[in-house]
Amino acid sequence: MADKNYDEFLEITGASRSFVEDINDFLLDSGCKREIKTAKSGFAVSYLLQDTKKTLATFVCRKTGIKIRIFPQRLNEYVEFLDTLPVKMKKEIVKASVCKRLVNPDDCNPKCVMGYDFIMDKKRYQRCRYMAFMPSVNEESIPYIKKFLQNELMH
Repeated sequence: MADKNYDEFLEITGASRSFVEDINDFLLDSGCKREIKTAKSGFAVSYLLQDTKKTLATFVCRKTGIKIRIFPQRLNEYVEFLDTLPVKMKKEIVKASVCKRLVNPDDCNPKCVMGYDFIMDKKRYQRCRYMAFMPSVNEESIPYIKKFLQNELMH
């Protein structure tokens, strides 16, 4: 499927290109629909679940490189997976913004979709859905990102 924007996005993925293509193929083969939007910092390439039309994951371009924002719908079914993540990925999760709506529902826009409340390494976290699971795409994180997406699609 020729897509000029997707091809342009691939051009800027650099060393992450083969992984990005692998994840793209995996998600499309799993029945997700791809949407590409241009953003201030490059492209946002999203993958929507066919049955719910909800976004499962979005590649985003940052000055520091490519990141993937994952929106798990069934995290509680495989939450122990988070304990297996490498230290750098766990640090990104811990650093993510706290979900204001989970802490105090009146502190955030009522239209905001609530974030995630989960346990990782025996500690409870309440993180914003837009920042909680947004790992950098690098050699160390790649197999874990793929497993995260597989867990989500298979549960």
